[in-house]
Amino acid sequence: MRRTRVLTAVLALAAGLLTGGPPALAAAPPDRPAAAADAPARSALAADTYTWKNARIDGGGFVPGIVFNRSERNLAYARTDIGGAYRWQEQTKSWTPLLDSVGWDDWGHTGVVSLASDPVDPDRVYAAAGTYTNDWDPNNGAVLRSADRGASWRKADLPFKLGGNMPGRGMGERLAVDPHRNSVLYLGAPSGKGLWRSTDSGASWSKVTAFPNPGTYVQDPSDTSGYASDNQGIVWVTFDESTGTPGSATRTIYVGVADTENAVYRSTDAGATWQRVAGQPTGQLAHKGVLDAENGHLYLAYSDKGGPYDGGKGRLWRYTTATGAWTDISPVAEADTYYGFSGLTVDRQNPGTLMATAYSSWWPDTQIFRSTDSGATWTRAWDYSSYPNRANRYTMDVSSVPWLTWGANPSPPEQTPKLGWMTEALEIDPFDPDRMMYGTGATVYGTENLTNWDRDTTFTITPMVRGLEETAVNDLVSPPSGAPLLSGLLDIGGFRHTDLTKVPSMMFTQPNFTATTSLDFAESHPNTVVRAGDLDSGPHIAFSTDNGANWFAGTDPSGVSGGGTVAAGADGSRFVWSPRGAGVHHTTGFGTSWSASSGIPEGAVVESDRMDPKTFYGFRSGKFYVSTDGGTTFTASPATGLPSGDSVRFKALPGAKGDIWLAGGESGGTYGLWHSTNGGQSFTELQGVDEADTVGFGKAAPGASYQTVFTSAKIDGVRGIFRSMDQGRSWTRINDDAHQWGWTGAAITGDPRVYGRVYVATNGRGIVYGDTSDTGGGDDGGGGTDPDPDPEPTGACKVTYEITNQWSDGFQAQVQVTNTGPDAWKGWSLTWSFTDGQRVSQLWNGVHAQSGPAVTVRNADWNGTVAAGSSVGFGFTASRSATNTEPAAFALDGRACTVA
Repeated sequence: MRRTRVLTAVLALAAGLLTGGPPALAAAPPDRPAAAADAPARSALAADTYTWKNARIDGGGFVPGIVFNRSERNLAYARTDIGGAYRWQEQTKSWTPLLDSVGWDDWGHTGVVSLASDPVDPDRVYAAAGTYTNDWDPNNGAVLRSADRGASWRKADLPFKLGGNMPGRGMGERLAVDPHRNSVLYLGAPSGKGLWRSTDSGASWSKVTAFPNPGTYVQDPSDTSGYASDNQGIVWVTFDESTGTPGSATRTIYVGVADTENAVYRSTDAGATWQRVAGQPTGQLAHKGVLDAENGHLYLAYSDKGGPYDGGKGRLWRYTTATGAWTDISPVAEADTYYGFSGLTVDRQNPGTLMATAYSSWWPDTQIFRSTDSGATWTRAWDYSSYPNRANRYTMDVSSVPWLTWGANPSPPEQTPKLGWMTEALEIDPFDPDRMMYGTGATVYGTENLTNWDRDTTFTITPMVRGLEETAVNDLVSPPSGAPLLSGLLDIGGFRHTDLTKVPSMMFTQPNFTATTSLDFAESHPNTVVRAGDLDSGPHIAFSTDNGANWFAGTDPSGVSGGGTVAAGADGSRFVWSPRGAGVHHTTGFGTSWSASSGIPEGAVVESDRMDPKTFYGFRSGKFYVSTDGGTTFTASPATGLPSGDSVRFKALPGAKGDIWLAGGESGGTYGLWHSTNGGQSFTELQGVDEADTVGFGKAAPGASYQTVFTSAKIDGVRGIFRSMDQGRSWTRINDDAHQWGWTGAAITGDPRVYGRVYVATNGRGIVYGDTSDTGGGDDGGGGTDPDPDPEPTGACKVTYEITNQWSDGFQAQVQVTNTGPDAWKGWSLTWSFTDGQRVSQLWNGVHAQSGPAVTVRNADWNGTVAAGSSVGFGFTASRSATNTEPAAFALDGRACTVA
């Protein structure tokens, strides 16, 4: 399930909805790339090449949309509400993320409210991006377009916001490509902004002024935040492909509107004029409109609410396009529904076969319906044999993602794992009637033997979610022994990763928090772990004595309403907790009783010293607090100049008493990174760090005595993930423009056992971890290097060239260049030649030129300095023919490189 996530780092950024825009003017400013070319001018920061992966969880969030391309087999996309978009990889049965290039300033574009895959040119795909329509997101929405299946994007900004994580986000699709004239697209807008059209393949957009109804439905008009009180607007667009010819705009278009009395409109003149479809049902919202052009049927799924959580009544209707007849084809009487319908799909190989979901049937389970006679009769995925016992047409195998059982042992008629909930995305593969996928609040499920349903034999449902990582991360810790990573997550609590490449068997249970807000371990006894979190009913604190493998609940002080932050004493003998709804408290032992701490305000962020078991720290509203008696009393530090707000995170360095790093602030105010070596009595602000939001520590570089410091920050004008091996005197940006993941301001930590490894919290793309290609390091001032396990290259450089993605007429590649000479590079230029006519179309983290087969890539203005033993990387997309031979030779400034 995906709850509303408000980013603490941007709450102070006030932004109102744009109003009164000209209705018929292009919505976008001059067109621009959506990834690397959006970056600001950059300073000469050092750079390192990192390999980035996800710590596998597989899913973890709501997938409201799945889209199959109608003209190419095995081409499918999925959209998420806060975690970007993905493309299906048939060979590996996994998903590839497509919007990791979205940067900090545009974090809202990780919420995707709609996707469209071009049925004429399958290389083209479009995403309508924007997370909130209220002022939680300071930016307007955009339509992103790609000509290489999402490997790279260009952006058309819109004069209004989009709501990938707003109510009604499971309806759709709001974005659609004309199947006959694919330069024409339509987009349904929220917030009363109406219907929009592009005639230049998404480069610019104008309002369809002839469309009469911008929608009326709001979930809760009394919501003053604007979240539930926004008009859900235009919710789907469907073309009748039987009314057009290739090259000419499709004549008949149907549009769904969030209006319970006027839900469906039609144009029969390619969008010039529009009329409400006569005779339509009223009283409910049409979540989906799916057209079977072969039989002339428009199928509609209705609910009394906008979803994705609510919905108490619903119907399925069939509209016959030739006669205008409406037929109620609902599988059950309206009086017997306690849910709305939303998921809706037609078998394109057998168009009389259709399926629908009861998306809001939370208990005892969701329901999926199937008809093979155009809705005249239906069968269900499960029925009662004799209440409360169920007879299922399916079996479920979640062995690849075992946590989907939630560790539950429910009583009938509930089962575990559940068939799902919030099941608004449902699609039968248009080329394979046996394959069906559907999204839930936690995963993508699917089957590859669906037609067993019609033979009264069971079909198998499994997670089809590998590679799709959609958790929002609150906290991360990497203990010096035991599991390398423990996480605190929204919605599914958190995990103990003993192997980053494998899905953990279960999330944290006993209790199972709806969100873990904070976790910590005892530095000198890492088997002792504590976590705090949110729970609708039950304790908000839990402890483990086996490194997070098993847990037991503590007790709450009076008044606790949420997890807040928690800190473990260095030896595990005591804890300090700052829960929501109550003041700061302390305890010895495992939280069977708590005592109020004095001298520190309610709501303070708390942490522990990593050496002294009785020393704890706190921060609240610009003041730093210190306790030396185990949290009994706190004293305000005399330190000044710290951020005045509460968007602050700080940590004490392991192995050194009183060594504290503090990051935080807000735009327009005090904002940066501070360091204290005297237990917080004073702090020194690090120069050159414009903004910093997280700080963490990892294993010291070879030859260095001080641990590596990591931060998500803006340094010398550049936003990114940074590493320092010399106590913050110099910084290396370790991510690149292709790996930004939107907002990364919740948590960061290095690994105390693996030099260079860093774990990064994202808001919807799960836990990202990076490993360096740099095997060297230095002492606090520079220092020596580790021996290289590979033979020393004979040239001044070593090049690794890797094709990371490939399609019919194009590919994507990543190039890593290592400085194997004795001196630092102050600018670089790499050349090679293609042998098969490849042409570079877009390149990031460098500047390219191509003349015939010869390619030259020069450094960007921020990654020209490459120390001896370090690496720099760039990526590109290019066109290709049937053959795509990799370059055999590279030269750096005229000197031959060794090819790895």
